[in-house]
Amino acid sequence: MATVRSRIRSGLRSRGHAAFLAASLLLGILVGIGASLLVVAMEFIAHLVERADVIAGFGKWMVVASVPAGLLAAWLMDRWFGPGVSGGGVSETMVGVNLEGGHISSKVVAPKIVATATTLGTGGSGGREGPIVLIGGAIGSWLGRYTGFGLDQVKSFVAAGAGAGIGASFNAPIAGMMFALEVVLSSFAIRHISAIVVTSVAAAVTTHTLVGEETFLRSPSYTLGDPRQLFLYAILALLAVLFGTLFLRVLDLTSITRLSERIPRWIVPVLMGVSVGLMGVVYPEALGTGQGFLAGLLGGASGSYVWWALFIIAALKSVTTALTRKGGGSAGTFMPALVIGGAVGAGFALLVDPLWNFSRIDVGAFALVGMAAALAATARAPLTAVILVFEVTGGYGLVLPLMLAAALATFVSERIEPDSGYTKSLARHGIRLPKAEDIDLLDTVDVGEVMSNVDVVATPDMTLSEFSTLLDQTRHHGMPVVRKGKLVGIISVTDLERAGGPTDDVTVGDVMTDSPITVTPQLPVSAALARMASLGLGRLPVVADDDPKHLVGMFRRESVVKAYHHALGVSTGKQMYRERVKVRNQPGAAFFEAVLRRGTPIIGWAVKDVPWPESATLVSIRRGTSVLIPHGHTILEVGDALTLFGTGESREQLGYLLEPGQDPTGEWKKPSNIQ
Repeated sequence: MATVRSRIRSGLRSRGHAAFLAASLLLGILVGIGASLLVVAMEFIAHLVERADVIAGFGKWMVVASVPAGLLAAWLMDRWFGPGVSGGGVSETMVGVNLEGGHISSKVVAPKIVATATTLGTGGSGGREGPIVLIGGAIGSWLGRYTGFGLDQVKSFVAAGAGAGIGASFNAPIAGMMFALEVVLSSFAIRHISAIVVTSVAAAVTTHTLVGEETFLRSPSYTLGDPRQLFLYAILALLAVLFGTLFLRVLDLTSITRLSERIPRWIVPVLMGVSVGLMGVVYPEALGTGQGFLAGLLGGASGSYVWWALFIIAALKSVTTALTRKGGGSAGTFMPALVIGGAVGAGFALLVDPLWNFSRIDVGAFALVGMAAALAATARAPLTAVILVFEVTGGYGLVLPLMLAAALATFVSERIEPDSGYTKSLARHGIRLPKAEDIDLLDTVDVGEVMSNVDVVATPDMTLSEFSTLLDQTRHHGMPVVRKGKLVGIISVTDLERAGGPTDDVTVGDVMTDSPITVTPQLPVSAALARMASLGLGRLPVVADDDPKHLVGMFRRESVVKAYHHALGVSTGKQMYRERVKVRNQPGAAFFEAVLRRGTPIIGWAVKDVPWPESATLVSIRRGTSVLIPHGHTILEVGDALTLFGTGESREQLGYLLEPGQDPTGEWKKPSNIQ
């Protein structure tokens, strides 16, 4: 067995594309197994609750006892196994991808499955999708690190595992892929797609094989019979934004509300559980995952409801989910958003049906569009929402209302509530995830930022001898040709040599290149470089956007080097930002300032050479009246006022670096313990 394991690891660590896809396939199978275990565990806990109800005979009041018990069990597991067991899981996965280099502890997998099963199996409100996202991401992180793949590939595995969790939960691999790209990565980078596709499909197939079709949400296929109903769907999108915003506000309010410290901590999950259970006694649809209730609405079972009752259920679903998470339960917000949207859509259809005399109203169709609109409003994932409905229904008959509602809901909700349900809690703790970019470094820099000034030009009537002398003086290999302030051509050393060398008998106008290839200041450096490379040119004139004859600068080979260093500095700044965010969330961290006086040991050092403590980050340098953003090559000088962010312990560790030594000459010898 050990030999087989060794051979598998050796093959995967070859890091070829085939090995990468093979590892992605393995990851999909593992995530599918994890999702199946979660479904089975939830069903097992629900069966135990049913058996207990048969014995106790509580009937509908059983949830008042079972929900607190489930939340208390999840809360205890969170205390025993550490942070990450309670809550949703999507936000934690996004932090792992963006701030932790794809590192998510695999130790969270087993307790997360058990905590989610006890939370939802006993009647707690929420979805299993958020937890399975974290489970899939943790499995992907472990597999990527175990097999020795690079950092970027590890991040691909984390995103693939997370997306596969969504795909496995709904048997919707394309929606899972879109969720990974749109939410987890916030990027549609081509290099990630192959792993995400393979993993999502493998996970969906594995889960479908192990637990069967009945565990997935399904709906009949609907069509848009009357285009005039698009007006109603637009109103529904706005209504979904209203309820989606309510959901986000309730989640935020319950998370920041602090109960009295005199209350024992274990009372909180019990109190929250009892509250959720009492609401469930009146409206049992507001408990659990809501999948059965939602399937009934999609299948046409809305006739037993009145429109206002469905609106109440949507509002109560927001409250029960928020209280479940407040009580330490392990539950996500993905499925509750769908339930809220489905209830609002069905309720709206029942409300307008007696008033709409133009065509037949399909309640199930409005429930589907409401689902997509609410998910787009809360998760800011319009593509995922639309694709998910396509895969749930197996048809594209509602493509127009779905796209309209998802786009409108996203647009309006972003202006009401800037943060999504996944980033709002992070923003409250000062974490702003940087957006990933599927671009080359040189795509981040425009030509205008690195172009050189026009220090010298040639004229058409200048002789080649005069031009040659000008080249020797400026050490250029070519220059633009200008007549009366307008660009008319370009000439280079190659043109001079082709004409037979310096001579007074031939002018620049005779051998120059007419109508030269130009670039504008707003063009990305990568595009300008590609233009230079494809044409074999060493320089390009930069002209104004509104006047192709107005010369404003020159883009030369050295401009490319300058652009690269500029972009690298921006990229380094983003990494410094991630490090600052990590430090900022440590308890006791604060800003403090230190002035470098004469004799301070690190005077004359580059920032990158200073052994800063791990729990401290250099934020800025005030030098005279200027404030500098530090980079690795910034040299520290006497009088610099350093602003740092770190813990009290890090401030003490910085003492020997920031305090002047005893040497009156101001010289200081680096201690041997500093590398």
